Amino acid sequence: MEFQDYYELLGVSKDASQSDLKKAFRRLARKYHPDVAQDKPAAEETFKKINEAYEVLGDPEKRRKYDQLGANWDGRSGGCDFGSRGPGFAGFDFGGTGFSDFFEAFFGGGGGPSGRSGFGGPMGGGVPSPRRGSDIEGQILVSLDEVNNGSVREITLSRPDGGKRETIKVRIPVGVSKGQRLRVSGRGNPGVSGGTAGDLYLTINLQRHPDFEVEGTDLVHELELDVHQLVLGAMANVPVPGGRVKLRIPECSGSGDRLRLAGKGLAQAGEGRGDLYVELVARFPEKLDAGARERWQALAASSDGD
Repeated sequence: MEFQDYYELLGVSKDASQSDLKKAFRRLARKYHPDVAQDKPAAEETFKKINEAYEVLGDPEKRRKYDQLGANWDGRSGGCDFGSRGPGFAGFDFGGTGFSDFFEAFFGGGGGPSGRSGFGGPMGGGVPSPRRGSDIEGQILVSLDEVNNGSVREITLSRPDGGKRETIKVRIPVGVSKGQRLRVSGRGNPGVSGGTAGDLYLTINLQRHPDFEVEGTDLVHELELDVHQLVLGAMANVPVPGGRVKLRIPECSGSGDRLRLAGKGLAQAGEGRGDLYVELVARFPEKLDAGARERWQALAASSDGD
């Protein structure tokens, strides 16, 4: 299992702030997002790695564990508490979930809700009683497009007994949410003495997107505008899931204001969709030439002080 240097993947230093991490992710994601990249297969693989890096470093608790892990990752010897691992974890290898083996090993899950070992006690005559096999857990990375439209994903599972890899089809229903668990019946550990097999549980993680932040079933898009556009109003071309729309920016808008696009968010498990909020962010010039300085000075001189 290869160690993943998430800081290197995002091109940031180990003391990078959360703001720096966010900027680095967005810059890379807009370059490698499959919707815009020319070499889609190669870009998709890179985009998954970027997502995984930001999934860990963008979460303070996961980042703490990752930083604590350090060079001891292969020996698990640094006193790190990876509490997500559970009974039956060791040796399970998931593929096609959107996460690397490295992520699965330390953040991916393990024993299922029951935590049962799958072995029963003896009956009369020393014959073991039938016992249900234990459940196993993993995580799966789901795109916002899959939330809105659903999909069928193929994942692979290697068991610790060295058996052949299994390919399992998993249906991603419309309206899934972060933290939701999908149950795949009978794909856990085998039962004993005729007992039924356990189940496989996959916990949903939402793939990060370069244009949207997720707030429940709502989406938030940060739209940078020049100060004069906020003051005078403007027309903007903004992204929405599946395309783009024209949005009128009212005059005298302020940085931090949110404009609501009803029904342009994420699908809900029942019916309908959340909303998309366009958050306005003032964009200031990085430097002024002589002409620009004169115009700003003239504007300041004409101001009434409010």
